[in-house]
Amino acid sequence: MEVIYEDNHIIAVNKACKEIVQGDKTGDTPLSEMVKEYIKKKYNKPGEVFLGLPHRLDRPTSGIVLFARTSKALTRLNKMFQNKGDIQKTYWAVVDNAPDPASATINHYLVRNTKQNKSYAHKKEVANSKKASLTYSHLASSDRFHLLEIDLHTGRHHQIRAQLAAIGCRIKGDLKYGFARSNKDAGIHLHARKVEFEHPVRKEPVTIIAAPPKDVVWDHFVNHLG
Repeated sequence: MEVIYEDNHIIAVNKACKEIVQGDKTGDTPLSEMVKEYIKKKYNKPGEVFLGLPHRLDRPTSGIVLFARTSKALTRLNKMFQNKGDIQKTYWAVVDNAPDPASATINHYLVRNTKQNKSYAHKKEVANSKKASLTYSHLASSDRFHLLEIDLHTGRHHQIRAQLAAIGCRIKGDLKYGFARSNKDAGIHLHARKVEFEHPVRKEPVTIIAAPPKDVVWDHFVNHLG
Protein backbone atom coordinates (compact mmCIF):
# COMPACT_ATOMS: atom_id res chain seq x y z
CA MET A 1 0.00 0.00 0.00
CA GLU A 2 1.36 3.40 -1.03
CA VAL A 3 0.04 6.56 0.65
CA ILE A 4 0.54 9.54 -1.67
CA TYR A 5 -1.42 12.29 0.12
CA GLU A 6 -2.53 12.74 3.70
CA ASP A 7 -3.96 15.39 6.00
CA ASN A 8 -6.40 15.51 8.91
CA HIS A 9 -9.46 15.08 6.68
CA ILE A 10 -8.47 13.03 3.62
CA ILE A 11 -5.98 10.36 2.61
CA ALA A 12 -5.11 9.13 -0.89
CA VAL A 13 -3.54 5.82 -1.84
CA ASN A 14 -1.93 4.66 -5.10
CA LYS A 15 -3.77 1.36 -5.55
CA ALA A 16 -2.00 -1.61 -7.10
CA CYS A 17 -3.85 -3.71 -9.71
CA LYS A 18 -4.17 -6.67 -7.35
CA GLU A 19 -5.76 -4.69 -4.50
CA ILE A 20 -9.51 -4.45 -3.90
CA VAL A 21 -10.97 -1.24 -2.52
CA GLN A 22 -13.73 -2.87 -0.44
CA GLY A 23 -14.30 -6.38 0.82
CA ASP A 24 -15.82 -8.89 -1.60
CA LYS A 25 -16.49 -12.61 -1.97
CA THR A 26 -12.78 -13.36 -2.47
CA GLY A 27 -12.12 -12.70 1.21
CA ASP A 28 -8.94 -10.76 0.35
CA THR A 29 -8.02 -7.91 2.68
CA PRO A 30 -9.42 -4.72 1.13
CA LEU A 31 -7.53 -1.46 0.77
CA SER A 32 -9.97 0.21 3.17
CA GLU A 33 -8.85 -2.09 6.00
CA MET A 34 -5.18 -1.56 5.15
CA VAL A 35 -5.66 2.21 5.36
CA LYS A 36 -7.49 1.93 8.68
CA GLU A 37 -4.64 -0.14 10.10
CA TYR A 38 -2.10 2.36 8.76
CA ILE A 39 -3.92 5.28 10.47
CA LYS A 40 -4.39 3.32 13.70
CA LYS A 41 -0.67 2.53 13.96
CA LYS A 42 0.70 5.88 12.76
CA TYR A 43 -1.45 7.98 15.09
CA ASN A 44 -1.76 5.42 17.91
CA LYS A 45 -5.55 5.61 17.75
CA PRO A 46 -7.56 3.50 20.21
CA GLY A 47 -10.75 1.82 19.10
CA GLU A 48 -12.31 1.90 15.65
CA VAL A 49 -10.84 4.22 13.00
CA PHE A 50 -13.30 6.22 10.88
CA LEU A 51 -12.72 5.91 7.15
CA GLY A 52 -15.16 6.87 4.42
CA LEU A 53 -15.01 5.84 0.77
CA PRO A 54 -16.60 8.33 -1.67
CA HIS A 55 -15.66 6.46 -4.89
CA ARG A 56 -14.29 3.15 -6.24
CA LEU A 57 -11.72 1.72 -8.62
CA ASP A 58 -12.10 -1.64 -10.33
CA ARG A 59 -9.75 -4.32 -9.01
CA PRO A 60 -7.66 -4.62 -12.22
CA THR A 61 -7.24 -0.82 -12.41
CA SER A 62 -4.39 0.96 -10.64
CA GLY A 63 -4.10 4.51 -9.34
CA ILE A 64 -5.58 7.05 -6.98
CA VAL A 65 -8.21 6.07 -4.43
CA LEU A 66 -9.37 8.88 -2.17
CA PHE A 67 -10.63 8.21 1.36
CA ALA A 68 -12.23 10.53 3.93
CA ARG A 69 -10.84 10.56 7.47
CA THR A 70 -13.74 12.59 8.93
CA SER A 71 -17.51 12.48 8.50
CA LYS A 72 -17.52 16.14 7.42
CA ALA A 73 -15.05 15.39 4.63
CA LEU A 74 -16.99 12.28 3.56
CA THR A 75 -20.30 14.14 3.26
CA ARG A 76 -18.73 16.86 1.13
CA LEU A 77 -16.68 14.46 -1.01
CA ASN A 78 -19.79 12.37 -1.70
CA LYS A 79 -21.53 15.47 -3.06
CA MET A 80 -18.45 16.43 -5.08
CA PHE A 81 -18.21 13.00 -6.73
CA GLN A 82 -21.94 13.12 -7.54
CA ASN A 83 -21.47 16.51 -9.18
CA LYS A 84 -18.91 15.47 -11.80
CA GLY A 85 -17.67 19.00 -12.42
CA ASP A 86 -16.35 19.32 -8.86
CA ILE A 87 -13.61 16.70 -9.24
CA GLN A 88 -11.46 16.38 -12.34
CA LYS A 89 -10.23 12.81 -12.84
CA THR A 90 -7.54 12.01 -15.39
CA TYR A 91 -6.62 8.47 -16.43
CA TRP A 92 -3.84 6.92 -18.49
CA ALA A 93 -4.54 3.89 -20.66
CA VAL A 94 -2.20 1.75 -22.76
CA VAL A 95 -4.08 0.46 -25.80
CA ASP A 96 -3.41 -1.77 -28.81
CA ASN A 97 -4.36 0.68 -31.58
CA ALA A 98 -3.79 4.39 -32.07
CA PRO A 99 -7.10 6.27 -32.15
CA ASP A 100 -8.18 8.27 -35.18
CA PRO A 101 -8.41 11.18 -34.65
CA ALA A 102 -5.56 11.51 -32.16
CA SER A 103 -7.77 13.40 -29.71
CA ALA A 104 -11.53 13.71 -29.45
CA THR A 105 -14.53 13.74 -27.16
CA ILE A 106 -16.58 10.58 -27.61
CA ASN A 107 -20.13 9.87 -26.46
CA HIS A 108 -21.88 6.53 -26.12
CA TYR A 109 -24.88 5.05 -24.38
CA LEU A 110 -23.82 2.28 -22.01
CA VAL A 111 -25.94 -0.68 -20.95
CA ARG A 112 -24.70 -2.59 -17.91
CA ASN A 113 -25.02 -6.36 -17.76
CA THR A 114 -24.77 -7.21 -14.06
CA LYS A 115 -24.50 -10.97 -14.61
CA GLN A 116 -21.47 -10.51 -16.87
CA ASN A 117 -20.17 -7.52 -14.87
CA LYS A 118 -19.72 -5.75 -18.19
CA SER A 119 -21.00 -2.65 -19.98
CA TYR A 120 -21.92 -2.46 -23.66
CA ALA A 121 -21.46 0.77 -25.63
CA HIS A 122 -24.05 1.91 -28.19
CA LYS A 123 -23.85 4.86 -30.57
CA LYS A 124 -27.51 5.72 -30.02
CA GLU A 125 -29.72 5.68 -26.97
CA VAL A 126 -31.25 2.27 -26.27
CA ALA A 127 -33.38 0.80 -23.48
CA ASN A 128 -31.82 1.02 -20.01
CA SER A 129 -28.80 2.92 -21.31
CA LYS A 130 -26.94 5.80 -19.68
CA LYS A 131 -25.02 8.46 -21.57
CA ALA A 132 -21.23 8.26 -21.20
CA SER A 133 -18.78 10.93 -22.27
CA LEU A 134 -15.00 11.24 -22.16
CA THR A 135 -12.20 13.09 -23.89
CA TYR A 136 -9.05 11.23 -24.91
CA SER A 137 -5.68 12.44 -26.18
CA HIS A 138 -2.89 10.38 -27.73
CA LEU A 139 0.30 11.05 -25.74
CA ALA A 140 2.89 8.61 -27.09
CA SER A 141 3.50 5.36 -28.96
CA SER A 142 5.90 2.44 -28.72
CA ASP A 143 6.46 -0.23 -31.35
CA ARG A 144 3.39 -2.14 -30.11
CA PHE A 145 1.28 0.08 -27.87
CA HIS A 146 -0.13 3.58 -27.51
CA LEU A 147 -0.60 5.76 -24.43
CA LEU A 148 -3.83 7.73 -24.10
CA GLU A 149 -4.82 10.34 -21.51
CA ILE A 150 -8.51 10.35 -20.64
CA ASP A 151 -10.65 12.98 -18.92
CA LEU A 152 -13.99 11.66 -17.71
CA HIS A 153 -17.13 13.75 -18.05
CA THR A 154 -19.45 11.08 -16.63
CA GLY A 155 -18.88 8.20 -14.23
CA ARG A 156 -20.37 4.98 -15.60
CA HIS A 157 -19.63 1.32 -14.91
CA HIS A 158 -16.46 0.30 -16.84
CA GLN A 159 -16.88 3.47 -18.86
CA ILE A 160 -13.31 3.92 -20.13
CA ARG A 161 -12.89 0.24 -20.87
CA ALA A 162 -16.15 0.00 -22.82
CA GLN A 163 -15.85 3.28 -24.72
CA LEU A 164 -12.23 2.75 -25.80
CA ALA A 165 -13.04 -0.80 -26.93
CA ALA A 166 -15.95 0.60 -28.94
CA ILE A 167 -13.55 2.76 -31.00
CA GLY A 168 -11.11 -0.13 -31.51
CA CYS A 169 -8.64 0.80 -28.76
CA ARG A 170 -8.55 -2.14 -26.37
CA ILE A 171 -6.70 -1.68 -23.07
CA LYS A 172 -3.67 -3.92 -22.61
CA GLY A 173 -4.59 -6.97 -20.53
CA ASP A 174 -8.34 -6.33 -20.61
CA LEU A 175 -9.68 -9.68 -21.84
CA LYS A 176 -13.25 -8.71 -20.90
CA TYR A 177 -13.23 -5.93 -23.49
CA GLY A 178 -11.40 -7.70 -26.27
CA PHE A 179 -7.65 -7.52 -25.67
CA ALA A 180 -5.97 -10.72 -26.85
CA ARG A 181 -3.92 -11.64 -23.76
CA SER A 182 -4.06 -11.13 -20.01
CA ASN A 183 -1.32 -9.42 -18.01
CA LYS A 184 0.79 -11.53 -15.65
CA ASP A 185 -0.57 -9.69 -12.60
CA ALA A 186 -4.19 -10.07 -13.82
CA GLY A 187 -4.43 -6.28 -13.95
CA ILE A 188 -5.03 -4.02 -16.93
CA HIS A 189 -3.07 -1.01 -18.16
CA LEU A 190 -5.63 1.54 -16.97
CA HIS A 191 -4.34 3.94 -14.32
CA ALA A 192 -6.10 6.68 -12.34
CA ARG A 193 -3.32 9.20 -12.87
CA LYS A 194 -4.52 12.50 -11.38
CA VAL A 195 -7.34 14.09 -9.38
CA GLU A 196 -7.94 17.81 -8.95
CA PHE A 197 -10.49 19.27 -6.56
CA GLU A 198 -11.18 21.84 -3.89
CA HIS A 199 -10.33 20.51 -0.44
CA PRO A 200 -13.65 19.57 1.23
CA VAL A 201 -12.79 21.37 4.48
CA ARG A 202 -9.95 23.84 3.86
CA LYS A 203 -11.39 24.99 0.49
CA GLU A 204 -7.93 25.05 -1.08
CA PRO A 205 -7.07 23.54 -4.49
CA VAL A 206 -5.64 20.02 -4.26
CA THR A 207 -3.85 18.12 -7.03
CA ILE A 208 -2.79 14.51 -6.49
CA ILE A 209 -0.73 12.56 -9.03
CA ALA A 210 0.04 8.84 -8.86
CA ALA A 211 2.90 7.09 -10.63
CA PRO A 212 1.83 4.10 -12.75
CA PRO A 213 2.89 0.57 -11.77
CA LYS A 214 6.45 -0.52 -12.48
CA ASP A 215 6.63 -2.67 -15.59
CA VAL A 216 8.37 -2.53 -18.97
CA VAL A 217 5.46 -0.95 -20.82
CA TRP A 218 4.60 1.71 -18.24
CA ASP A 219 8.31 2.47 -17.72
CA HIS A 220 8.77 3.03 -21.46
CA PHE A 221 6.04 5.66 -21.59
CA VAL A 222 7.06 7.37 -18.35
CA ASN A 223 10.63 7.67 -19.60
CA HIS A 224 9.43 8.87 -23.00
CA LEU A 225 7.37 11.66 -21.41
CA GLY A 226 10.21 12.58 -19.09
